[in-house]
Amino acid sequence: MADFDVKVGFSRVVITPPIGTNIHGYYHQRIAEGVLDDLEVNAVAVEKNGNTVVLFAIDCEASTTDYCERVREEVAKATGLAKHAIYMHSTHTHVGPCFGYANTVQGYCNELDLEYYSYTVKNIVSACVYAIKDLKPAKMGIGFSKAERIGFNRRYLMKDGSTKTNPGVNNPDIVRSIGLLDERVNVIRFMRECGDNIVIGNYGNHPDVIGNNLISADWLGFARRTFERAVENTKCVFFNGAQGDINHVNVKPVGGDLNGMFNDFDDVTRGYAHSRHMGNVVAGAMMNVYEKVEFIPVSEVKSTEVVISVASNMPKPEEMEEAYRVQKLVDEGRRHELPYTGMMLTTVMADAARKIRLEHGPEFFPMNLNAIKIGDVAFMGIPGEPFTGIGMGLKEAKGYKMVCPTCLTNGSRGYFPMKDSYDEGGYESRSSNYKAGIAETIIAEGTKILENL
Repeated sequence: MADFDVKVGFSRVVITPPIGTNIHGYYHQRIAEGVLDDLEVNAVAVEKNGNTVVLFAIDCEASTTDYCERVREEVAKATGLAKHAIYMHSTHTHVGPCFGYANTVQGYCNELDLEYYSYTVKNIVSACVYAIKDLKPAKMGIGFSKAERIGFNRRYLMKDGSTKTNPGVNNPDIVRSIGLLDERVNVIRFMRECGDNIVIGNYGNHPDVIGNNLISADWLGFARRTFERAVENTKCVFFNGAQGDINHVNVKPVGGDLNGMFNDFDDVTRGYAHSRHMGNVVAGAMMNVYEKVEFIPVSEVKSTEVVISVASNMPKPEEMEEAYRVQKLVDEGRRHELPYTGMMLTTVMADAARKIRLEHGPEFFPMNLNAIKIGDVAFMGIPGEPFTGIGMGLKEAKGYKMVCPTCLTNGSRGYFPMKDSYDEGGYESRSSNYKAGIAETIIAEGTKILENL
């Protein structure tokens, strides 16, 4: 059994926004009207031989790259850590804020949002400092579990040959789902001397389960709270994985699958009770292996961040007239005149917005990939929403017993679809800023980074 050969600390700070701030995640404005449960920053610090890293998960829809850079610079000043040792993850709840959103295309932002964004920077910095101050001797164990029947491919081949994202429950025109499904839950347990055990979970699924305008951490919050209530003397942190093409929608429900759910504006079934169910399933999966983790030695703690260049998904000149027509109808509040409903309407609007956004380039984007190594465990941070295939590819990196890919880490750059999905179509590939091949590039470059680290 491994010795207490590493130091680990934990901190949690509540960052629930005030009523009146913007909620993000859809293509229309939503203002927070109440709170279902608190949003948090959960931070874990790990130190070995003088090398310290801090990984923290923020309950929010996303954080822009500029905002992440601001936060990481402030954490670096407060802690003395190198920026590549600061790993900032957004959980992607669709009933939470998007930090730094004032600089984005949709531009939903008010003075209260700006005050809240600045306030949250201070809270995040505090969480990281507190986690480092909490460092205690620990040993690390790992385990693998499964969260079954809560994650589903959200892209489907239809009878007319098209591909649709979330085509609706019991849609008779569905032929089959498209894509990979990874139900694996990575579990990392730090058993500490004179302190609570710290448990990290990693599993990929869209936290878009609730809808409406009430603040919630969605299923990730339920997973944390359920685990901590069930397993005494623990603190639970969750990092969302490769979730770009996975969500909670079961298009062929049976029995009580739709209990506690309603059909929302985009033909997606949602409900707070279902979010609780998903959190319970994930927490249960983690409990299945918590006591039986394999304790392994931690030889070193390292970090790195590499910037790669990726090609832009620029539109063709002949596509622009229709893109501007669609955007004009949206801007004038006349989207109902477009001949689409549900998620297909969202797809068309997102496609038009992407074409306008990239009409004049750039031809290439810089993209940062951040990796943390804790012994034989690695975290690979991706600054957007990777498809499942990316996560599964990165998990094959040689030299590790566990690789935890995490979405929306150190930025929010949109979707990273697999190459074949560009020919198939659907919301994710039509809205992506990046040319076909982006997923395969992330797998290749990410694997190289991990193996070099």
